[in-house]
Amino acid sequence: MRDGGRLSAAIEVLTDVEERHRPSRLALKSWGNDARYAGSKDRAWVAGLVLDALRRRRSIAWKMGDDSVRATVLGVLKYEWDWPVDRIAAAVTEEPHGHGALTEAEIATLETPRDLAEAPPSVRGDYPAWLEISFARAFGDAAAREGEALSERAPIDLRVNTLKSDPARALKATQPLNAAAVPELATALRIPAPAATDRAGVVETIPAFSKGWFEVQDLGSQIAAACAGEIKGAQVLDLCAGGGGKTLALAAAMGNTGQIYAYDSEARRLADTIRRADRAGVRNLQIRSPVNEGPLDGLEARMDVVFIDAPCSGSGAWRRHPDTKWRLSEETFARRQADQDAVLDLGATFVKPGGRLIYVTCSVLPEEDEDRVAAFLARTEGFAVKPATSDEHLSARLTPEGYLRLTPATAATDGFFVAVLERTQPLADKAP
Repeated sequence: MRDGGRLSAAIEVLTDVEERHRPSRLALKSWGNDARYAGSKDRAWVAGLVLDALRRRRSIAWKMGDDSVRATVLGVLKYEWDWPVDRIAAAVTEEPHGHGALTEAEIATLETPRDLAEAPPSVRGDYPAWLEISFARAFGDAAAREGEALSERAPIDLRVNTLKSDPARALKATQPLNAAAVPELATALRIPAPAATDRAGVVETIPAFSKGWFEVQDLGSQIAAACAGEIKGAQVLDLCAGGGGKTLALAAAMGNTGQIYAYDSEARRLADTIRRADRAGVRNLQIRSPVNEGPLDGLEARMDVVFIDAPCSGSGAWRRHPDTKWRLSEETFARRQADQDAVLDLGATFVKPGGRLIYVTCSVLPEEDEDRVAAFLARTEGFAVKPATSDEHLSARLTPEGYLRLTPATAATDGFFVAVLERTQPLADKAP
């Protein structure tokens, strides 16, 4: 495909996302199924343009003075990909697939964009206007910068599985993908983010991946799991296990000692956990599936650690899923907070005296983070906040309350929040 066809394809996909409210992943897949003529480089190019347009939708619209899909795509080519106006003009007029010649107004705007410095923080940071108060609470004057960092392309992080390998061997095995060690965590490796038009390296093609030497997992997620601390020989419940990423990280930290229980309210999510655990060599895992009656019976007040990776807005992962920030609604946001309250209350029932409740979100929004912990502590006696980490590399990122907040701007990770709550008295002592 030539530039004109690729550009038109991106506009087609973005229109599908906009008008049908489809996830970009599904819209790109649908286009790819219809465009059998498109090669792998064409698909990577179109996907890169679509995702960059979704990442920078509001700031591009401000610069262009136009929030249409076409204007967004043209703006990405000029302002993000550094295409000269002449190249853009040639692409849109290519026959037979060009999208139509540039107008005089488009040429003028591309050459002299509106000054972004005059825009409000949510425009400069490319997040919904209704979240301005939330971002200001979390980041103050740095709100726009934090939003900008959440709009950048993300690297690929790997967690070395110490049940099967070690960092040195895994690093050597991943050299074809240009992986490098990460100072914050000895068991983490990082593959740089590819250019927008390039395909990311396929981790699954490395033979060591099939052997279970490493897993794809964002560094922030790995750090969140590490906040469980020393858990060898412990009884651990992963209450919102999902596909099992943090379950496997916890199991590796346990060294196949003790017992880890994985539960999720949706049974289908646990299917991947079983498969991945087998490949990773995990032998101390019990799956507690909701298809069974009373799946968590017998675990009450017995757990050393209850790990809650709570359902949330996913705002911390906007780098990877930029369309989700535009689909998030105030109603959904409120429902998520209710879900978080419910799972905290449930998780508390399984923590034994002296045990820890670890509350994690992949969100940067205080309503899902500090506010939920504060509300939990207000209605639940017998828990005290403990510093989320004692790691010297991370202690500077602790909040005054002792919570850990990671963001792309401050930690080069996805956005994560971690609170560690220790049970200081038995459940029976809880006031009525």
